[in-house]
Amino acid sequence: MTSVASVDVVDASGSKAGSTDLPADVFEADISVPLMHQVVVAAMAGQRAGTHSTKTRGKVSGGGKKPWRQKGTGRARHGSIRSPIWVGGGVAHGPQPQDHAMRVNKKMRKGALRSALSDARASGKLTVVDGLSFDEPKTKRAIELLDAIEAQGKVLLILSEPHEATEKSFRNLPSVRVAFAGGLGVWEIVNADRVIFDRSAIARVAEGLAKTTTRNGAKAGEPA
Repeated sequence: MTSVASVDVVDASGSKAGSTDLPADVFEADISVPLMHQVVVAAMAGQRAGTHSTKTRGKVSGGGKKPWRQKGTGRARHGSIRSPIWVGGGVAHGPQPQDHAMRVNKKMRKGALRSALSDARASGKLTVVDGLSFDEPKTKRAIELLDAIEAQGKVLLILSEPHEATEKSFRNLPSVRVAFAGGLGVWEIVNADRVIFDRSAIARVAEGLAKTTTRNGAKAGEPA
Protein backbone atom coordinates (compact mmCIF):
# COMPACT_ATOMS: atom_id res chain seq x y z
CA MET A 1 0.00 0.00 0.00
CA THR A 2 1.49 3.31 -1.06
CA SER A 3 1.63 6.20 1.38
CA VAL A 4 1.38 9.94 1.09
CA ALA A 5 3.80 12.30 2.76
CA SER A 6 4.06 11.75 6.48
CA VAL A 7 1.96 13.86 8.83
CA ASP A 8 2.89 15.04 12.28
CA VAL A 9 1.66 13.13 15.30
CA VAL A 10 1.07 15.05 18.52
CA ASP A 11 0.70 13.86 22.09
CA ALA A 12 -1.89 14.82 24.69
CA SER A 13 0.03 18.00 25.49
CA GLY A 14 0.01 19.17 21.89
CA SER A 15 3.74 18.57 21.40
CA LYS A 16 5.05 16.76 18.34
CA ALA A 17 5.54 13.07 19.07
CA GLY A 18 6.78 11.89 15.69
CA SER A 19 5.14 11.34 12.34
CA THR A 20 3.15 8.71 10.50
CA ASP A 21 2.32 7.86 6.91
CA LEU A 22 -1.25 7.96 5.65
CA PRO A 23 -2.38 5.38 3.04
CA ALA A 24 -2.69 7.13 -0.32
CA ASP A 25 -5.74 5.17 -1.49
CA VAL A 26 -7.65 6.34 1.59
CA PHE A 27 -6.36 9.84 2.34
CA GLU A 28 -5.34 10.95 -1.16
CA ALA A 29 -8.25 9.64 -3.21
CA ASP A 30 -10.19 11.62 -5.80
CA ILE A 31 -12.74 13.81 -4.02
CA SER A 32 -16.22 13.26 -5.42
CA VAL A 33 -18.71 15.74 -3.97
CA PRO A 34 -21.74 14.24 -5.79
CA LEU A 35 -20.91 10.78 -4.40
CA MET A 36 -20.54 12.11 -0.86
CA HIS A 37 -23.84 13.98 -1.21
CA GLN A 38 -25.66 10.87 -2.43
CA VAL A 39 -24.36 8.73 0.43
CA VAL A 40 -25.17 11.39 3.04
CA VAL A 41 -28.71 11.84 1.71
CA ALA A 42 -29.20 8.05 1.77
CA ALA A 43 -27.94 7.86 5.36
CA MET A 44 -30.29 10.63 6.50
CA ALA A 45 -33.20 9.07 4.64
CA GLY A 46 -32.54 5.78 6.41
CA GLN A 47 -32.95 7.51 9.76
CA ARG A 48 -36.47 8.67 8.95
CA ALA A 49 -39.09 6.64 10.80
CA GLY A 50 -41.61 6.94 8.00
CA THR A 51 -44.48 6.64 10.48
CA HIS A 52 -46.20 9.90 9.49
CA SER A 53 -49.86 9.16 8.83
CA THR A 54 -53.10 11.03 8.17
CA LYS A 55 -56.66 9.75 7.97
CA THR A 56 -58.42 9.82 4.65
CA ARG A 57 -62.19 10.28 4.44
CA GLY A 58 -62.55 6.51 4.58
CA LYS A 59 -60.72 6.29 7.92
CA VAL A 60 -62.50 9.09 9.79
CA SER A 61 -65.35 7.87 11.95
CA GLY A 62 -68.89 9.04 11.22
CA GLY A 63 -70.31 10.48 8.04
CA GLY A 64 -72.32 7.44 7.07
CA LYS A 65 -75.51 9.43 6.55
CA LYS A 66 -76.05 11.99 3.82
CA PRO A 67 -76.26 15.36 5.65
CA TRP A 68 -79.33 16.53 3.66
CA ARG A 69 -81.26 15.48 0.62
CA GLN A 70 -79.76 15.95 -2.80
CA LYS A 71 -82.19 18.60 -4.10
CA GLY A 72 -84.62 21.19 -2.87
CA THR A 73 -82.70 22.73 0.03
CA GLY A 74 -80.89 25.46 -1.91
CA ARG A 75 -77.59 24.30 -0.49
CA ALA A 76 -74.71 22.58 -2.20
CA ARG A 77 -75.02 18.83 -2.48
CA HIS A 78 -72.95 16.70 -0.12
CA GLY A 79 -72.75 13.01 0.50
CA SER A 80 -70.76 12.90 3.75
CA ILE A 81 -69.68 15.26 6.52
CA ARG A 82 -66.27 13.49 6.47
CA SER A 83 -65.36 14.91 3.08
CA PRO A 84 -61.98 16.72 3.04
CA ILE A 85 -63.73 20.07 2.55
CA TRP A 86 -65.58 19.69 5.86
CA VAL A 87 -64.13 20.60 9.27
CA GLY A 88 -63.35 17.31 10.98
CA GLY A 89 -63.24 15.50 7.66
CA GLY A 90 -60.51 13.36 6.20
CA VAL A 91 -57.26 14.66 4.71
CA ALA A 92 -56.83 14.59 0.96
CA HIS A 93 -53.43 13.42 -0.34
CA GLY A 94 -51.88 13.52 3.14
CA PRO A 95 -48.70 11.65 4.14
CA GLN A 96 -48.95 7.91 4.67
CA PRO A 97 -46.51 5.45 6.29
CA GLN A 98 -43.67 4.58 3.96
CA ASP A 99 -40.09 3.39 3.87
CA HIS A 100 -37.69 6.23 2.97
CA ALA A 101 -34.60 4.02 2.71
CA MET A 102 -32.38 4.58 -0.32
CA ARG A 103 -30.13 1.85 -1.66
CA VAL A 104 -26.41 2.61 -1.63
CA ASN A 105 -24.02 -0.25 -2.34
CA LYS A 106 -20.80 -0.98 -0.48
CA LYS A 107 -18.57 0.36 -3.25
CA MET A 108 -20.32 3.74 -3.15
CA ARG A 109 -20.14 3.96 0.66
CA LYS A 110 -16.42 3.20 0.68
CA GLY A 111 -15.75 5.63 -2.17
CA ALA A 112 -17.63 8.41 -0.38
CA LEU A 113 -15.75 7.73 2.85
CA ARG A 114 -12.42 7.90 1.02
CA SER A 115 -13.48 11.22 -0.49
CA ALA A 116 -14.46 12.59 2.92
CA LEU A 117 -11.20 11.52 4.54
CA SER A 118 -9.15 12.87 1.64
CA ASP A 119 -10.99 16.18 1.86
CA ALA A 120 -10.35 16.33 5.61
CA ARG A 121 -6.62 15.83 5.06
CA ALA A 122 -6.45 18.30 2.17
CA SER A 123 -8.33 20.99 4.09
CA GLY A 124 -6.01 20.69 7.08
CA LYS A 125 -8.66 19.73 9.62
CA LEU A 126 -7.20 16.27 10.28
CA THR A 127 -5.03 15.72 13.37
CA VAL A 128 -3.36 12.54 14.60
CA VAL A 129 -2.88 12.06 18.34
CA ASP A 130 -0.67 9.38 19.85
CA GLY A 131 -2.04 7.38 22.77
CA LEU A 132 -5.50 8.89 22.89
CA SER A 133 -6.76 6.90 25.87
CA PHE A 134 -7.62 7.81 29.46
CA ASP A 135 -7.08 5.65 32.52
CA GLU A 136 -10.21 7.08 34.14
CA PRO A 137 -13.06 9.37 33.05
CA LYS A 138 -11.86 12.96 33.32
CA THR A 139 -13.66 15.73 31.44
CA LYS A 140 -11.12 18.30 32.59
CA ARG A 141 -8.33 16.34 30.94
CA ALA A 142 -10.37 16.03 27.77
CA ILE A 143 -10.79 19.82 27.64
CA GLU A 144 -7.06 20.29 28.22
CA LEU A 145 -6.28 17.97 25.31
CA LEU A 146 -8.59 19.86 22.95
CA ASP A 147 -7.09 23.18 24.03
CA ALA A 148 -3.57 21.83 23.56
CA ILE A 149 -4.21 20.91 19.91
CA GLU A 150 -6.37 24.01 19.36
CA ALA A 151 -9.43 22.01 18.40
CA GLN A 152 -12.40 24.35 18.09
CA GLY A 153 -15.91 24.04 16.73
CA LYS A 154 -17.43 20.64 16.06
CA VAL A 155 -14.88 17.92 16.81
CA LEU A 156 -14.99 14.32 15.62
CA LEU A 157 -12.86 12.00 17.75
CA ILE A 158 -12.06 8.68 16.07
CA LEU A 159 -10.91 5.76 18.22
CA SER A 160 -9.72 2.37 17.00
CA GLU A 161 -12.15 0.58 19.32
CA PRO A 162 -14.56 1.39 22.19
CA HIS A 163 -12.84 2.65 25.33
CA GLU A 164 -15.14 3.42 28.24
CA ALA A 165 -12.93 5.88 30.14
CA THR A 166 -12.09 7.89 27.03
CA GLU A 167 -15.69 7.98 25.83
CA LYS A 168 -16.95 9.16 29.22
CA SER A 169 -14.26 11.85 29.35
CA PHE A 170 -15.66 13.50 26.20
CA ARG A 171 -19.32 12.64 26.79
CA ASN A 172 -20.14 15.89 28.59
CA LEU A 173 -18.71 18.05 25.80
CA PRO A 174 -21.57 18.88 23.39
CA SER A 175 -19.21 19.88 20.58
CA VAL A 176 -17.40 16.52 20.55
CA ARG A 177 -18.63 13.36 18.89
CA VAL A 178 -16.83 10.06 19.46
CA ALA A 179 -16.74 7.56 16.59
CA PHE A 180 -14.93 4.30 15.93
CA ALA A 181 -12.74 3.26 13.02
CA GLY A 182 -15.03 0.40 12.07
CA GLY A 183 -18.20 2.46 11.83
CA LEU A 184 -17.30 5.85 10.38
CA GLY A 185 -19.97 7.81 8.54
CA VAL A 186 -19.43 10.30 5.72
CA TRP A 187 -21.65 12.93 7.33
CA GLU A 188 -19.71 12.75 10.59
CA ILE A 189 -16.49 13.65 8.80
CA VAL A 190 -17.95 16.29 6.47
CA ASN A 191 -19.86 18.00 9.29
CA ALA A 192 -16.86 18.22 11.65
CA ASP A 193 -14.61 21.27 11.90
CA ARG A 194 -11.78 19.11 13.24
CA VAL A 195 -11.19 15.38 12.76
CA ILE A 196 -8.94 13.88 15.44
CA PHE A 197 -7.57 10.38 14.83
CA ASP A 198 -6.09 8.16 17.46
CA ARG A 199 -2.88 6.90 15.84
CA SER A 200 -3.96 3.28 16.08
CA ALA A 201 -7.28 4.05 14.37
CA ILE A 202 -5.63 4.97 11.06
CA ALA A 203 -4.61 1.39 10.34
CA ARG A 204 -8.11 0.15 11.19
CA VAL A 205 -9.72 2.63 8.82
CA ALA A 206 -7.23 1.85 6.06
CA GLU A 207 -7.86 -1.87 6.49
CA GLY A 208 -11.61 -1.42 6.14
CA LEU A 209 -11.31 0.80 3.06
CA ALA A 210 -8.50 -1.06 1.32
CA LYS A 211 -9.23 -1.82 -2.31
CA THR A 212 -9.25 -5.54 -2.98
CA THR A 213 -7.52 -7.01 -6.03
CA THR A 214 -9.43 -9.09 -8.58
CA ARG A 215 -8.17 -12.18 -10.41
CA ASN A 216 -6.90 -10.20 -13.39
CA GLY A 217 -4.83 -7.96 -11.11
CA ALA A 218 -7.03 -4.86 -11.31
CA LYS A 219 -8.29 -3.18 -8.16
CA ALA A 220 -11.95 -3.58 -7.39
CA GLY A 221 -13.92 -0.66 -8.75
CA GLU A 222 -11.35 0.10 -11.43
CA PRO A 223 -11.34 -0.96 -15.11
CA ALA A 224 -9.42 -4.14 -15.85
